[in-house]
Amino acid sequence: MKLIIAIIKTFKLDEVQTALNKIGIEGMTVTEVRGFGRQKGHKEVYRGSEYSVKYLPKIKIEVVVDKKIEEKVIKAIKSSANTGEIGDGKIFSISVEKAIRIRTGEKGTKAI
Repeated sequence: MKLIIAIIKTFKLDEVQTALNKIGIEGMTVTEVRGFGRQKGHKEVYRGSEYSVKYLPKIKIEVVVDKKIEEKVIKAIKSSANTGEIGDGKIFSISVEKAIRIRTGEKGTKAI
């Protein structure tokens, strides 16, 4: 099993969710996060004063999938989250040793 973590722009969430649904992914965890990468934040003007925004709002998506469909999931996220501009985000894939459904006790891929 693989844990796919994607950090994307906030306005791309619906597109990514739709793309994942189309390939059969029924569940995911979504968290509102803040961070920066190469763009190092940006400057904004509020009531005539300029100030620096170091941490930009992003969305973190976490999905646990069977390793057989890992590349399919990554491709769906990558194509639906891409704007071609700086700050599109990152995708990480991490091995998962165990998964257990609390309600039924199912383990492994049956639990996801």
